[in-house]
Amino acid sequence: MGIIKLKNIRTFSNHGCLIEESKIGSQYRVDLEIEADLTLSAQTDRLGDTVDYVHLNKIVVEEMAIRSELLEHVAQRIIDRTLNELELVEKVTVEVAKINPPIGGDVQEVTILLTKKR
Repeated sequence: MGIIKLKNIRTFSNHGCLIEESKIGSQYRVDLEIEADLTLSAQTDRLGDTVDYVHLNKIVVEEMAIRSELLEHVAQRIIDRTLNELELVEKVTVEVAKINPPIGGDVQEVTILLTKKR
C-alpha cells in the first residue's frame, strides 16, 4: 500500500451559511491524501498503473467550485468522487480549511477532516 498526498491546494470559493459568504467568498485550503496499491506503478513507471494526482487535483478544484453551506458537505463530495472515479484508491482523507473565517474572532482557519475507506 502506498500514499499520495496533495497539500495546500488553494481555492477561492463561496461556501458558508451567511449570505455575505455567498456573495464575497473566501480563501480555502484543501489537503487530500489517498491510499492505494502503488506496487505495480513503482515497477512499470507507467501513469496508467497509478492514481494520477492531476485527476485528484481536478476533483478538488471542481468540487470546491460548487457552493455548499457546510465544509463537511464539500469534503464528502470530494471523497465520494475520488472513490467513484479512481478504482485503485482504497482510502481517502480530505481536509478542507476556510482561511480567516468570519466568526467574530482572530481565527486563522476552521478545518474539517473526513476519512473514508472502501
